[in-house]
Amino acid sequence: MEEDSEIGPDRSLLIVDDDKAFLQRLARAMESRGFEVVASETVADGLAEVRKAAPAYAVVDMRLGDGNGLDVIEAIRARRPDDSRAIVLTGYGNIATAVHAVKLGAVDYLAKPADADEIFAALTAQPGEKVAPPENPMSADRVRWEHIQRVFEMCDRNVSETARRLNMHRRTLQRILAKRAPR
Repeated sequence: MEEDSEIGPDRSLLIVDDDKAFLQRLARAMESRGFEVVASETVADGLAEVRKAAPAYAVVDMRLGDGNGLDVIEAIRARRPDDSRAIVLTGYGNIATAVHAVKLGAVDYLAKPADADEIFAALTAQPGEKVAPPENPMSADRVRWEHIQRVFEMCDRNVSETARRLNMHRRTLQRILAKRAPR
């Protein structure tokens, strides 16, 4: 298999996602591409797997039922600072959390729904490899949403402080934050 050579000698892959159906599909898809997959549905299980044996690769959902998937990324980086490749998946993507994920050690950040090919490409991309620019630039609604998310992160996710800084009513901000990102 040609894809196997892209993975390297350590084929261990940890996938952490609370969407059981997605987790099972992705695990099967990654196994068929040559990875040795361990799947977890919670941050606690993911951290336990990292303590047992830190994987060379990881795909971690950002928002999980029992916490933030970035804790798993941090634990992997602490155990394998130089030779691990982790990516973050999220249905609530925004620039501020993407930057935070990369600072904690993620090599890429993908918005859901991401397919197995995109995930495999992100995991096996060579350092310094440039990503093609998007075919469709962000809409004005998306740019506004990104700005709100960035200010929200800067305010440590404090709704009242964010609303004050954006000169917006707190309830209006809460409605915006509860929705998914516009396309």
